[in-house]
Amino acid sequence: MKLAVLGAGAFGTALAVALARDGRAAGLWARDPVAAARISRDRENAARLPGVRLPDSVSVSAGLKDFAAADTLLLAMPMQALAGFVRDHRPALEARDLVACAKGIDLGSGRGPIAILKEAFPGSHPSVLTGPSFAADIARGLPTALTLACGDDATGFRLVQGLSTPVLRLYLSNDTTGAELGGALKNVMAIAAGVVIGAGLGESARAALMTRGFAEMTRLALALGAQAETLGGLSGLGDLVLTCTSQQSRNFRFGQAMGRGEVFDPAVTVEGVATARAVVGLARDRQVDMPIARMVAGLVDRRIGVNEAVAELMSRPLKKE
Repeated sequence: MKLAVLGAGAFGTALAVALARDGRAAGLWARDPVAAARISRDRENAARLPGVRLPDSVSVSAGLKDFAAADTLLLAMPMQALAGFVRDHRPALEARDLVACAKGIDLGSGRGPIAILKEAFPGSHPSVLTGPSFAADIARGLPTALTLACGDDATGFRLVQGLSTPVLRLYLSNDTTGAELGGALKNVMAIAAGVVIGAGLGESARAALMTRGFAEMTRLALALGAQAETLGGLSGLGDLVLTCTSQQSRNFRFGQAMGRGEVFDPAVTVEGVATARAVVGLARDRQVDMPIARMVAGLVDRRIGVNEAVAELMSRPLKKE
């Protein structure tokens, strides 16, 4: 397998490092030529993943043509950039195994990465790589387990075999809908969990939020055709637990700042913001009740304040769990 990671953010860089750690050649594409040259020269992506040295077998470039020999491309870019990237670079992506590493829902179309890739490449078998992981852990070689979801078993098995390493274990799923939604929706719940902690509501409130948030995630996923087992696995519950409880989570830190009334760094990508807006529309169309997601969307759009959001959730009608 010849592979390249397209996207030199923290996660893309970490994947390139992890997959090349055994000496295997791996490409890393950076959008900015200046950044690509600096990373290649310094053997470190100091802006996104400081302190992690790139193995000599990682080649860095801003030219997609330099990775023409790669048969597997990992698309490690923000969800809201994926559709535009595919549109602008379709010829360079054709006839490859495409693995989306984005977690979210496209705000413009309400679609996940698999639908975007299948529309651009009819007849292809795109995959999504998702699950509980932080870039720093992967780059340091800490044990990590992820889900690779693909609608075609032969393609999926080939990718799981080719991308797994002694410390990066991939589990195969054919439920691409469930895997996508688990990775996307947990970011919304992580923002809510951050708000809870930032506002000083306590650990008991966070536990309740995570539990009811998981129920919301499952309701919408099932309504969209996902399997309940997928939501209970790595790409759903596993990722939810990690993202709602760690300061490494950008979504959690964003919510925490909101709960404290602080301004969050606008340069940091927070996928859950756009996803919350998209989820509200999907839930409305499917008549799925998602009060936590609505609360997050209201908060990020500044239609409601933290105290109002908490009061609204606590005043909902009492019912069976």
